Amino acid sequence: MPPTDPTGTSTERPLGPTLRRFLPYLWPSDAPGMKLRVTGAMLLVLMSKLVQVYGAPFALQGAVDGMATLPRSPAMLVILLVVGYAAARFGSTLFDNLRNTVFESVGQEATRRLASQVFRHLHDLSLRFHLERRTGAVTKVVERGTKSIDTMLYFLLFNIAPTILELTLVLGIFWVKFGWPLVAATVVMVVVYIWFTRKVTDWRANLRQRMNDLDTGAVAHAVDSLLNFETVKYFSAEDREARRYDAAMQAYATAAVKSENSLAWLNIGQAAITNLMLGGGMAFVVWGWSQGRFSAGDVVLVSTLLSQLFRPLDLLGMVYRTIRQGVIDMGAMFDLVDTPSEVVDPPGARPLRVGAGHLRFENVRFGYEPGRDILKGITLDIPAGSTVAVVGPSGAGKSTLARLLYRFYDLTGGRITIDGQDIAAVTQASLRSAIGIVPQDTVLFNDTIGYNIAYGREGADDADIRAAARGAAIAGFIEAQPDGYATRVGERGLKLSGGEKQRVAIARTLLKNPPVLILDEATSALDSRTEADIMATLEAIERGRTTIVIAHRLSTVVHADKIVVLEAGRVTEQGTHEELLRAGGTYAELWARQASENASEETESAE
Repeated sequence: MPPTDPTGTSTERPLGPTLRRFLPYLWPSDAPGMKLRVTGAMLLVLMSKLVQVYGAPFALQGAVDGMATLPRSPAMLVILLVVGYAAARFGSTLFDNLRNTVFESVGQEATRRLASQVFRHLHDLSLRFHLERRTGAVTKVVERGTKSIDTMLYFLLFNIAPTILELTLVLGIFWVKFGWPLVAATVVMVVVYIWFTRKVTDWRANLRQRMNDLDTGAVAHAVDSLLNFETVKYFSAEDREARRYDAAMQAYATAAVKSENSLAWLNIGQAAITNLMLGGGMAFVVWGWSQGRFSAGDVVLVSTLLSQLFRPLDLLGMVYRTIRQGVIDMGAMFDLVDTPSEVVDPPGARPLRVGAGHLRFENVRFGYEPGRDILKGITLDIPAGSTVAVVGPSGAGKSTLARLLYRFYDLTGGRITIDGQDIAAVTQASLRSAIGIVPQDTVLFNDTIGYNIAYGREGADDADIRAAARGAAIAGFIEAQPDGYATRVGERGLKLSGGEKQRVAIARTLLKNPPVLILDEATSALDSRTEADIMATLEAIERGRTTIVIAHRLSTVVHADKIVVLEAGRVTEQGTHEELLRAGGTYAELWARQASENASEETESAE
């Protein structure tokens, strides 16, 4: 049975709107082949039920009556009826399995379409959304939601609809052969069965919701803990993490026991209702037989028809629970689909056309939260082909400039232009294709070095990848590995050193070959020797590009054409390295402080 919503969303989801939401995936306007398969599957359902209701029971009734009557019917006729009974049972199974074969690709295609849509939408959501949500919980929502659509399609089309059809056919037979008392008793039994199943299932749904909430919490914590295993080891917190996870699993186990035990009460109640009806129906026919109204075969007919009806009814409880859980799962996933993108292209947005690469920040204001501005009217002019460094204390808003240039967020005031084009008025895809970045924390895909470099430009060939690696001064290291460019880098690139990861990031950006380049604290995590090597590489790739260097270490930006000092979200100074030192302001103070710290470190190292 599918699991429930891992985000803790209420079990009270409207069934109708959710069903209407996913039915287009079953009957897509652009896929006539899928429509044909659905139609064929439903025809097979109809044939299966007709054979099951009219073929097998009446053949068995005829065989029993033939054996019970005096003088007895010819043995060959009874044999033929028995063979017909077996053939009808086989035919029902044959049609059911042909139905599954025809429909299987429909369910898989619907799941593929939905999963692709959700995955694309998740990438369209803003950076704020991904920073505020746990990746493990989001992937669990998507996994459960996409899997539920195939299950719901199967049960709705091949359990509920056939059960309604079979019930209608059985009631017709009962009305014609046995009169209204058996019809009324059957209807009452079905109504009571459905009422009981729904009430108990709703009670169980709350238990399962609690169980799945605890399951999600345990999974999300496990993912978070494993992703941050270095931090865990830094603080010797392995036992602490294990205790937290064990406590979460213990709570989940307790809730799971309650949920599974409640299933026993549901099964007992359902069995009591159906068997009461079976016994009463057969007793009614026996009473009629005693009065000469019914034959011995009629008892078999009623028993067979009710037993066949009970099979889908027994499944109806599970089907209802499955559909209810599927509605919850899909509702949570559709909540993700309905989450609006914070940053969208305006109507009629045109691609960015980059010529020289002249950047301007014009009175830019921005805050991550309302009423708490990070940037308070920043104005910067970055001439085409120049290198401008942005320095300042932590929290001044340096990295925020890079995020805004990529348009991960929309401004609260002012504008940013590239060659006179407001970046809020162009397409995001064209804007981001024109910008390259070497970030402070380089995170690589768990794939090969070659794949990670090639990620810079779709369709890059081996020659392009090798040229980019040479430009980033990492080709020698790669070629020295036993697997060369097929060397795997591990989760988040942890098999590589900090310097090696940075060079892969540089190679990736070189392959992209953007006219605008951002170096965001690109060497802050490296030792002095590695930093010096990479700085030489970075300075080489800056040539001919409009470059923004965001740095904490001032020694890495002395070559910049202009240095901008940010403090508390405002530009306090700007000029060349020499001009700012002569001015004796914040930059000169920071320079003196860092020079003193470097001198102290060198003295301690010498000692």
